[in-house]
Amino acid sequence: MSNNLVLKKGLDVPLAGEANPVVMKVVRPDVVAVKPTDFKGFVPKLLVKEGDPVLAGSPLMCHKQHPEILLTSPVSGKVKEIVRGEKRKLLAVLVEAGEQMQYASFPTGVPDKAADVRKVLLDSGLWCAIVQRPYGVMADTQVTPKAIFISSFSTAPLAPDTEFTLKDSLEDIQAAVDALGKFAPVHICVNASVWSSSPFHKVENAVLHTVEGPHPAGNVGVQISHIAPIQKGEVVWTVDPALLAAIGRLLRTGKLDLTRKVAVTGPAATHLGYVTCLPGTPVEQIAHILPDVRVIGGDALTGENLGKNGYLGFFQNQLTLLREGYEREWFGWAKPIRPKVHSTSWCYFSWLTPDKKYDMDTNLHGGPRAFVETKCFEDVTPMEIFPIYLIKACLAGEIEKMEKFGIYEVLPEDLALCDYVDPSKNEIQAIIQKGIDLMIKEMA
Repeated sequence: MSNNLVLKKGLDVPLAGEANPVVMKVVRPDVVAVKPTDFKGFVPKLLVKEGDPVLAGSPLMCHKQHPEILLTSPVSGKVKEIVRGEKRKLLAVLVEAGEQMQYASFPTGVPDKAADVRKVLLDSGLWCAIVQRPYGVMADTQVTPKAIFISSFSTAPLAPDTEFTLKDSLEDIQAAVDALGKFAPVHICVNASVWSSSPFHKVENAVLHTVEGPHPAGNVGVQISHIAPIQKGEVVWTVDPALLAAIGRLLRTGKLDLTRKVAVTGPAATHLGYVTCLPGTPVEQIAHILPDVRVIGGDALTGENLGKNGYLGFFQNQLTLLREGYEREWFGWAKPIRPKVHSTSWCYFSWLTPDKKYDMDTNLHGGPRAFVETKCFEDVTPMEIFPIYLIKACLAGEIEKMEKFGIYEVLPEDLALCDYVDPSKNEIQAIIQKGIDLMIKEMA
């Protein structure tokens, strides 16, 4: 079964610094970080102490309310340090890698029952790879979803090319789809422009959809809203393609292997390409970082500021390097000609060079100001919602209006372009997350 989804609204951000389709190096980190903060809804309880030996796949911590949900080590070695923040909040467990990788053993093959699949994923720590919508939290082990969605591509700025990163992972992907299909029907969305070359179009036992359009056409939330909109009381699961392949490797080999190709991108990157590494790898081992450069885990619109001493997150397959924008621009918006500035309106002449890529930095070119209602949010949101009304409902904390205007269908990433085009410089993603947090608190 195949369905074609054509989206007209959106915007492809013309950021320079796309990764070249070549693996620059393979990184075997000395230390990796397992960060419970990567998993929304996870309340950590430590299961190890400093100095304890671990295998790849050994549990490091569990969910305090649901101890069957584990976070496991991606490498073998010993626990080097427990990192805590304010009020002793657990921020990370640092594991020092040994000379040789040794793996914990898990059952091989695709189980016949959903309960057996659940057990393997829980024991290995890969249950945390499943994200539950609404709210984008860790999947509930006691809930059966109405569907499982996988977006095989991303339209975010400089996003990794899954045709390159997963071209040899078809068997792993198929095994994972067969296993997840025990829970609910699996839907896979493929980029229509590269449909024939995608490894995902050969996957069986899944409903295939082709999608075309500008960003955020590759966002799984946008795809869900058009194919199987989430109503109150319904649950949908999503899985990142790289983690889907990791689930398949686990089932085929019985080993937890989280190795992935990470794209090093951005106008401030000295070398553009891919690095094979593990989640939790120090970013300084992945990319050469110049002074006054911001290191973003993920894309420029939705990524996390990792800092030069940070570690790659569990869900991150990309590093974006941008120059810090400290300097102020003479005359600013009043300049009659600004050839180095991209604009979504016709205020400047960037519309005359639609194929030009821009060396953007982190400068906001202004500060927060009065909230101005314009049509710009609707133009970049290809969903059947009214983003301006949803944003206002989140600001006001009105639950009924948030439900009415689509809070069940969105995550902050789905409205990331609203941040980019907003003339008032508001933190739209932070506003949406605040609304989601309120829903979780009040509707629990």
